[in-house]
Amino acid sequence: MKDAIRKQILEHVAAEGYTPSRPRQIAKALDIDAEGGGFRDALRDLMDEGRIVTGSAGNVLMPCELQPGGEFIGSYRHNQKGFGFVVPSDPNAHEDLFIPPGNQNGALTGDLVRAKIKEAGKRNGRDSYAGEILEVLERKHSRFVGTLSKVGDNWVVYPDGSAMTDPILTPDAAGKYIKPGTKVVVEITQYPDDTGRFMRGVISEELGKPGEKDVDLKSIIVQHGLPEEFPQEVKDAASEALKALEDPELKANRLDLTGETILTIDPPDAKDYDDAISLRRTDDGLVELGVHIADVSTFVKPGGPLDLEAHHRGNSTYFPGHVIPMLPEVLSNGVCSLQEGVPRFAKSCFIAYDKFGTPIRTAFSNSIISSAKRLRYIEAQAIIDGDETIPHPDGDRKRSDYTADVIELLEGMNTLAKTIQKRRREQGQLVLDLPQIELVLDDEGKVTGTQEEDDAFTHTLIEMFMVEANEASARLYDKLGVPYLRRVHPGPDPEGEERLVNFIRVAGHQLPKDMDRHALQALLGKVRGKPEQFAINLAILRSISRAEYSPKQQGHFALASDNYCHFTSPIRRYADLTVHRLLDDWFKKIGADFKDGPIPAPRGQKKTDLNSPTYDELVELGRHISFTERRSEAAERELKQVKVLELLAEQIGNSFDGVVTGITNFGVFIQVSEYLVDGLCRYEDLMDDWWDVDAKNGRIIGQRSGMKIQIGDVVDAKIINVDVANRELSLSISDVKTRGMKPMPVKEKKKPKKKNKSNAKPRATGTDKRAARSKSRDKRKKDHRRDKKK
Repeated sequence: MKDAIRKQILEHVAAEGYTPSRPRQIAKALDIDAEGGGFRDALRDLMDEGRIVTGSAGNVLMPCELQPGGEFIGSYRHNQKGFGFVVPSDPNAHEDLFIPPGNQNGALTGDLVRAKIKEAGKRNGRDSYAGEILEVLERKHSRFVGTLSKVGDNWVVYPDGSAMTDPILTPDAAGKYIKPGTKVVVEITQYPDDTGRFMRGVISEELGKPGEKDVDLKSIIVQHGLPEEFPQEVKDAASEALKALEDPELKANRLDLTGETILTIDPPDAKDYDDAISLRRTDDGLVELGVHIADVSTFVKPGGPLDLEAHHRGNSTYFPGHVIPMLPEVLSNGVCSLQEGVPRFAKSCFIAYDKFGTPIRTAFSNSIISSAKRLRYIEAQAIIDGDETIPHPDGDRKRSDYTADVIELLEGMNTLAKTIQKRRREQGQLVLDLPQIELVLDDEGKVTGTQEEDDAFTHTLIEMFMVEANEASARLYDKLGVPYLRRVHPGPDPEGEERLVNFIRVAGHQLPKDMDRHALQALLGKVRGKPEQFAINLAILRSISRAEYSPKQQGHFALASDNYCHFTSPIRRYADLTVHRLLDDWFKKIGADFKDGPIPAPRGQKKTDLNSPTYDELVELGRHISFTERRSEAAERELKQVKVLELLAEQIGNSFDGVVTGITNFGVFIQVSEYLVDGLCRYEDLMDDWWDVDAKNGRIIGQRSGMKIQIGDVVDAKIINVDVANRELSLSISDVKTRGMKPMPVKEKKKPKKKNKSNAKPRATGTDKRAARSKSRDKRKKDHRRDKKK
């Protein structure tokens, strides 16, 4: 059986015209059960034999594409230790190529390069490849932020972060009267090359001293290449777009919902309200959820200045106390925002549910709404819980301050959300429980502390409704048969799955050989509230690929959804805007008139010729906005890290609870629980012992003390050094406070049997006598065969 599956896989992958695909897609194409042991075992065997390989996106490929001498184009990613990787521009091409130290040819992180594969070998039993960079095709970074220093007679800038690790010569600093220690922006005039010459640059901007207000923010914005001020033509276009709000024709051809009770529920500091909720009971006894989304496509037309700028930015970026919006504030925080008591244009999705929370029918419309109440998450939760005192930023409110319609709507939303949650969990939706914190800043932008993000169910409630609307719009476009920008989330590839299964075993738990979402759900439920919860949730997160935008029909693994897209946040995500434009085209195609209500989605497959981007255009768009999303996330994460490190720099010598998150051959990675920032404890700073490192099983063992430290342990972590510029936190471990996982048994070496020192021979047992007779009989047969040959 396995041999037959192996043959099918090889023939499929080797076939002319094969598009590199993930294992589940291959199983579907071959009509084989992807979760079955036969398919998984056959795939692993082929990988172990080197007959197939997996690429950087987890796609299955033939190994012939990775032979020494082959060249390709990709993006370079540098490591502070001197080596790096080239990520292919085509994510389906092959795996990332390792670039050993000295083979970078002057490439910097992010540069587009031409690379050559030099050698192939084996690592951990799998094929591995190393190469060199032949040419830098395009420089992605021309500006760096760093700290100005004087070394002898030379002025240099030491760049922040890890994109560039070498100093930059800045001879012009001598005439600018800038003091050493100042944060500056450097424009590169000369890049490094294979001759070993240093980078040179000129100082284009002085940001200020480290730690001063907004210096860190400005540094991160420049470092990550984020957009800043909107061009004047974009601001002018935003002001011009406001006229659409007064267009009587646009107002007339909309479903008027201004008399309905509709709510928004958002964080306390939100300014762009892009979603609102309503509920009603239908004539046939179903509950109809209304998800009303800010109608951005009415104001942002394709090809105009607003559209081009939004496409360039890709998404909004949210920093502590600061936002870089995708659209000018006059739109994002003003005319598009679904503010309380103000008529606003919306795109409405109506989903009718049965008593089990299963969607029965869906309809869409252009609408005009007026939010009855703007609520915060904690405020809405207190109302649902029946509290008499309701927390509010402007002072506590009484329950009687809210109308009966608002209270009734919240209670109905709570009931429906829990019913949908139950259905989605039964379908296999994964929900990881990882801690989240919010930084508390003072007026100067410095961190004074942290607070845990509230765990009110209303967060899940809104998230559940948004997922339902996203899925409903994806179902519509599938039925219309048009390509669209999906939100895809592949599951673990075979190697990631193997690492996860091994880690779970080390943690003292088991996953079945045929692992699926339900097995992961059961595991997450089993460890909830236990010391190992954090480590296992983190391991599952690291094992699965990150979600991205693509027209490929790959499904969304974590949400257990076959078809999924983003529909609910067009104010802050360009992907959602493209989906809204498809809806507008559909309305025009069918001549939609909303006076009699929303337009039902077609029930059967119905090919419709909409003015949709081509598949290839959507592939390119998906790559671009996936990049801008990752860029924003990296910048947001780094600014939080910088602000926390600046706070911890004042607390050297203090100890905090930390969770061991990784074991390497050079030290132990620890996440400081109070601030969710990662640090490293090198072995020379780890107690007074020599340590045997078992990275595969995630543990270390002291040779002298026998003490064990492993992933998931809660330790007493002491701060010994903070390097803000290099984003490094050095820790030491003084004690293991809580065991995060069941310690794995250590196999002890078998002791050699003691020799019998007495002259007397040991007495032979019956077993020994039978073994001796058998040995003697075998020897006689062997001698007889030898004599016969002679």
